[in-house]
Amino acid sequence: MRIAVVDIGGTNIKSGMWENDEIKEVRETATNAKLGGAHVMNTVLEILREFKDFQAVGISTAGQVDSDKGMILYANDNIPGYTGTKIKEIIEGEFHVPVAVQNDVNSAAIGEAFYGAGRGANDFLCLTYGTGVGGAIIVNGEVYTGAGYSAGEFGGIVTHPEDRKPSEDIFSGCYERYASTTALVKCAGERNSQLKNGRDIFARIGEKEVMDLVDQWILEIVYGLTTLVHIFNPSMVVLGGGIMEQEYVVSKVCERLEEHIMPSFRNVKIVSAQLGNMAGMLGASREAKKEFEKIKKKS
Repeated sequence: MRIAVVDIGGTNIKSGMWENDEIKEVRETATNAKLGGAHVMNTVLEILREFKDFQAVGISTAGQVDSDKGMILYANDNIPGYTGTKIKEIIEGEFHVPVAVQNDVNSAAIGEAFYGAGRGANDFLCLTYGTGVGGAIIVNGEVYTGAGYSAGEFGGIVTHPEDRKPSEDIFSGCYERYASTTALVKCAGERNSQLKNGRDIFARIGEKEVMDLVDQWILEIVYGLTTLVHIFNPSMVVLGGGIMEQEYVVSKVCERLEEHIMPSFRNVKIVSAQLGNMAGMLGASREAKKEFEKIKKKS
């Protein structure tokens, strides 16, 4: 079976062909997100026209997704006019094959569940640290989406109530304002203008000033995980995002988290995601395969 998979991000659209549990023919196309949702969908259609002989399509996308209807419930201004886009309807209308659409973080978690760090764990949490903090909840091998398809918005955990100004910024005082990679880079840049990105920061991790800065940021990560571990009591938490490829970060998170959780919760495993930027496409392929099999069973 061949499944065309597309991962729609704010900067790039990754695409490829799933076959025999592998993603092949991998390509990358500029999203040009500021041109709007209609432009993004036209780009996706152009990409799919270049692939041949596929029996289903899997879409992983930024934004809040109604995965039953395959449409965007909400997207911020990073992709203007994307809210309300009926992705499933548009693609099925042209290619006449089953289409599955899922939020990008959920797709990545599904990928990790079946192909990566989450293999063998029926229930786990997945968090990604980048521009913000994304999250997904896996229960019995499936994404828990909540009443409005948006469960797992872990970036909205209030960790600094003294900074809350929701009328100005709904995420003020919240986890992603302090624990995201963006937060780390911003704080580093304010102290040292030469520290412009994560690569710069970890190249100088041996310097006390830089290590202290990173350790304080890791504590912010731990604050959010403390809440999540006590609420969900998961067997595993998978940490994703490029910054989590730094061994220092994950080992330090494990060490500090143990200090902050009750002894009965300390059997939780904290692991790095394994699939990198392929996770979303692998997750989308699995969702598309499920959709294909569901429709085939009905017929």
